[in-house]
Amino acid sequence: MALLVPSCKFFNGVSKKEALAIANQARLDSIRIADSIRLDQERLMALEQTRLDSLRAVEEQLAYEKRFKYNIVVGSFVTPQYAVDYAEEFKALGYTPKIVDMTGTPFQLVAIERHENFSEAVQRLERFQDTVVVDSWLYIQK
Repeated sequence: MALLVPSCKFFNGVSKKEALAIANQARLDSIRIADSIRLDQERLMALEQTRLDSLRAVEEQLAYEKRFKYNIVVGSFVTPQYAVDYAEEFKALGYTPKIVDMTGTPFQLVAIERHENFSEAVQRLERFQDTVVVDSWLYIQK
């Protein structure tokens, strides 16, 4: 009769050793998943920090640019490529020109120097008119 009634192990189908192995595998899988999620979160945080740093750099650059209200202009152009070409000519001479959009107009200005102080800008403008470009002028940004 004992041979006709199978044991409980046969009905369960899994031994204690196999159950432990399955539980350990499940634990390892959950650890791997948790590590994967953590790494993804760290990558996302790094990307967000990079984005915030870029935004901060742009804001600082804009604030820096706004400080310079007085621009010594050597040329004004409606065609953007002409402004770029003219700026390149002055760059070849050792200057660091900036292309400035003239507010409310389609003109782009080639500014050879930019200043925060009005009196300093006027002094430099007079020197520029005497030595570099006679018809250079001062553009005041708001």
